[in-house]
Amino acid sequence: MSRFFDDLETRSADERAAALTVALPKQIARAQGLPGYGDALKGFDAAKIRSVEDLATLPVLRKSDLSRAQEADYPFGGLTTKPASGFAHIFQSPGPIYEPGGIEHDWWRMGRFLNACGIGKGDIVQNCFGYHLTPAGMIFESGARAVGAAVLPAGTGQTELQARAAHDVGVTAYSGTPDYLKVILDKAEAMGLALKITKAAVGGGALFPSLRQEYADRGIACLQSYATADLGNIAYETEAMEGMIVDESVVVEIVRPGTGDPVAPGEVGEVVVTTLNPDYPLIRFATGDLSAVLAGQSPCGRTNMRIKGWMGRADQTTKIKGMFVRPEQVAQLVAKHADIVKARVIAGRDGEMDTMTVQIETEAQSPDAYAASVVDVLKMKGKIQLVAPGDLPNDGKVIEDQRSYD
Repeated sequence: MSRFFDDLETRSADERAAALTVALPKQIARAQGLPGYGDALKGFDAAKIRSVEDLATLPVLRKSDLSRAQEADYPFGGLTTKPASGFAHIFQSPGPIYEPGGIEHDWWRMGRFLNACGIGKGDIVQNCFGYHLTPAGMIFESGARAVGAAVLPAGTGQTELQARAAHDVGVTAYSGTPDYLKVILDKAEAMGLALKITKAAVGGGALFPSLRQEYADRGIACLQSYATADLGNIAYETEAMEGMIVDESVVVEIVRPGTGDPVAPGEVGEVVVTTLNPDYPLIRFATGDLSAVLAGQSPCGRTNMRIKGWMGRADQTTKIKGMFVRPEQVAQLVAKHADIVKARVIAGRDGEMDTMTVQIETEAQSPDAYAASVVDVLKMKGKIQLVAPGDLPNDGKVIEDQRSYD
């Protein structure tokens, strides 16, 4: 097995940028021709969208937009370049949201991650992601096929049978949620079955350091990927285990929650992804997840941008005094005053009453200068605290709920 999946993983920054100048205009043009985008991309010259910076001029596509498009035109909302009958699979995720799936080589781009896990020819992967309706099972099976590994399509549940099959078949690798592997290992141990699993490719949940260490103590190298049903693989860990490498066929931006505005390098924000998949050209699709760019290049030798991994959810909508406060409103408040660097709304309690504190990063000295804007945008009065630029935490939060629900 090759150390790298292909030559794309070790391109120079100039080579990667040059490839984007060709790929992005084509992808934007494809999207502009799709009815699902409506007027969202009209008026933009696709030929001029040639870089990540250029992408920032385009609107963000949110899950709610996807839902509305699909409700108007099932199943894919007019956002695919082929009809539903032209795809190998059609999936349904909670919502419901429908996703297309292909069986062309590494359609979901998961092979890159499995290769980084050391999985390849000669391996048998016990794939414990679900195969019914949702796409995770097929996403990982597609990746296994791309690296030449055999698959035991185990799905979820029936742990005793899973342990027996892993032993009898000689499974060498696991794919599934981080915690379910432990369930299988413990069951096999209780049944007196020796397993040969030495590699694990996980996703769909948090991989806690203690669990990763437990697997290491049992001789299993466990790495995680960051993928969604809509986009496929977005980023993945390698043996270096320093952040996640962004996949070569997506463009990742980190933006201020509630906006499409890129944050400063290293600042936590919402992950926005543009996929270069010609069948399903999602442009600036907001994942709702928080992350940050990790500076520098991975010691593993792959050269693409790294992100810190999943750092929480960007949708921080919170009800205060019976009113919903949304990240978009906080962004509007910042936009109303040129001197505001960023802002944060804190929900608290005073006895049995909700309180709202608005923290504003600014060099200004008078909170009164923002009182009218707070009422106008957030639709209620609140205490205003001024803090110096750079003093608010770098955690991606624009709304923080400090109330106890115990």
